[in-house]
Amino acid sequence: MKATLYHNPRCSKSREALAILTDAGVEVEVIEYLKAPPTRETLAELYKRAGMTAREGLRIAEDAAKPLKGADDDTILDAMAANPILIERPLVVTERGVRLGRPPEKVREIL
Repeated sequence: MKATLYHNPRCSKSREALAILTDAGVEVEVIEYLKAPPTRETLAELYKRAGMTAREGLRIAEDAAKPLKGADDDTILDAMAANPILIERPLVVTERGVRLGRPPEKVREIL
């Protein structure tokens, strides 16, 4: 099986998700999304496949998320594309679906 991991190596949850994937023998393509951010369109598709909204994928702990408190999903997607630190991580994509690895064990659902 193959997976794509939108990863921040400084994030313990992201590192845990990577460990789960590699321990399961998955071939992982790691995308450090802060260095190579996904497009707005890619984010919209990932959230759609995950069955979640852009708001649910928003990293609300970031100061830059505060102005987005009442924003709609289109505005949130625009903000995430412009400032990828706003993307909650890790996002994992396999042929079986997309999961936000919060908690990291959720990635097992798509293995």
